[in-house]
Amino acid sequence: MKRRTVHAAAALAAASALLLTACGGEDGKSSDNDKIAGADQGTEAPEKPAQPSGAPAADKPDGVDVSLPKDMNLVFDWDKPQNENEAAAMDDAANYLRAIYRGVDKRTSKDAAVTSYSTGEGLTYAKTQIDSRVEGGWTATGTRRHYRATTRSAPNGNSVEVAFCVDSSKFYGEEVKTGKVLETKPSIEDFDYFRIIMVKYPTGGGLWQASKVFVETKAEKCR
Repeated sequence: MKRRTVHAAAALAAASALLLTACGGEDGKSSDNDKIAGADQGTEAPEKPAQPSGAPAADKPDGVDVSLPKDMNLVFDWDKPQNENEAAAMDDAANYLRAIYRGVDKRTSKDAAVTSYSTGEGLTYAKTQIDSRVEGGWTATGTRRHYRATTRSAPNGNSVEVAFCVDSSKFYGEEVKTGKVLETKPSIEDFDYFRIIMVKYPTGGGLWQASKVFVETKAEKCR
């Protein structure tokens, strides 16, 4: 699907060391007719506009830089749904996760990518994940795989739940000062199941923002 460019108004509207931790504790088992949690969540204006950068166009899908260092590899091993809104929401759910780890790399939760792709509780969650790593003196390195993704829309069409598994068995914490990689043995703790509620920004030209995040840790179903 061809990515879109956010209009200027949308641009202005923008702890474990190894794993994202849960903002809520639901297992995501629900039918297409169920009400999506957080579907009525409003959007908030990003704190500052995206700034120009030297990143290639592929790393700036909405005019916002979501590029990551070469040793921080987020893999999204999933197929996009045919529904245009759900496909766009899925794209921006991936950008939300990229934004979090870009914040970890840049050592700030105020990066334009974070404030562009999240709102409400989703923004709080992102800031918590970034700030905990900054305060702990950690960054991340390796490959984090996202797979078995599903999407479902709220009846009003303005909210989409994007659910997926995460394998962090090859994704490690790294001490910023020493460069020491904190490798661990593979275990069930490497597997999580995420549900992210994405909401459409009213004037964002197709921009979707993460408004809520639910995580089931030690997710056996993701092995």
